[in-house]
Amino acid sequence: MNDSCCPICQNLISIHEIERHVNNHFEDDEFSKDMELAQQIALAPPSPPQFDRSFWSNLNPQTVCEGVPESSTSRDQRNNSSSSKDKRKDIDEQICCIFNLQSRETFYKVEGGLVNLLKKCLENENSTSLLSGYVDHFQSIRSEDMGWGCGWRNIQMVSSHLLKERPEARGVLFGGSGYVPDIGSLQRWLEVAWQRGFDTVGSKYFEGKIYGSSKWIGTTECAAVLCSFGLRARIVDFDSKGVKNGVGRACGPMDKFVVRREIDIKEDLAKFGEGSAQNRKGYQALIDWVWDYFSKYEPKESRQRRVLVTNKMPLYFQHQGHSRTIIGIQVKHEKNGRKQYNLLVLDPGHMTEALERSLKENFGWQKFLKRGLHTLRKPQYQLCYVDPGIANVEEIEQLKNLSSVRIEC
Repeated sequence: MNDSCCPICQNLISIHEIERHVNNHFEDDEFSKDMELAQQIALAPPSPPQFDRSFWSNLNPQTVCEGVPESSTSRDQRNNSSSSKDKRKDIDEQICCIFNLQSRETFYKVEGGLVNLLKKCLENENSTSLLSGYVDHFQSIRSEDMGWGCGWRNIQMVSSHLLKERPEARGVLFGGSGYVPDIGSLQRWLEVAWQRGFDTVGSKYFEGKIYGSSKWIGTTECAAVLCSFGLRARIVDFDSKGVKNGVGRACGPMDKFVVRREIDIKEDLAKFGEGSAQNRKGYQALIDWVWDYFSKYEPKESRQRRVLVTNKMPLYFQHQGHSRTIIGIQVKHEKNGRKQYNLLVLDPGHMTEALERSLKENFGWQKFLKRGLHTLRKPQYQLCYVDPGIANVEEIEQLKNLSSVRIEC
């Protein structure tokens, strides 16, 4: 089927035209005026900084402190240094501005915790499940970001986990604010990441500007934002099209220009779970990778339990036209000896309140969360996750050039 339903007007639109069609819903005069006003507010002169600037100095080793005597250099070197210093000062001012003006994202808080509710439901099933730690669900809102905001919502979801479960991430994310910002603030953080040299190719694609727009984003933009705070964001690419190594455009307007490093399937896929080469048809390799990812954790409870909550963060899950967040995986052992896997996925397009109700009643939650192997029909999928710890100075420079591990399926 080559048509897709528009989430705004419900009309069937060609899949090749769906992005332009959806974006047109948001380009009326009133929306444009609101965006212009928001930009004027965000570009207002910054108030005195209220956060520890030392963490930015650690992320940017070239920062020059005021009042340090200049060494004896040539005129050209002094001019270059002055220009670089002015640029850093401009970026610092923008960071102060974002920190002081950013707003906490408002969302529907699930009573009892979403993962805990899901765990109770899974315990009633004859299966083994691995779950991420804490995560909040951020839904798209019709009047704000319906049709284009899924990428930002997934950044919010993975950030809610990092802020709750990883103290080192909480200290640096979003200026150390300790909360998940709204989409407008995330857009400004991405612009600053681009200015600081993260994902320069992606920055050129967007011409360095995304604040106030309804442009779709994906895995690479998620990685750029997180890496700019010194977090070790990684991208994994699952490709069924047989695309060779090199620089390529992944899908649609998102996930562009990722330098791919092909791995030896025979050697390295052995690490991605059980299963033979025969049953790796389709996206079994993706399923195996996700199972292996959640399996490798520091055990906090007996592995004999049916449902295990791990210390692994959720996965940003991208495919053409949409992105979601994987918060776990389930396997059922069938009588014929085969294994039936289900990804456990949070979709920004679902209403949080309806999801909470279905989990509390233990009825109908499967349609919200379970996605089997047969549902993976897109030509390409990408995952983004964050390794523990904060990158050092040298590693931060390496993180500026986004790369991915590509797995042919």
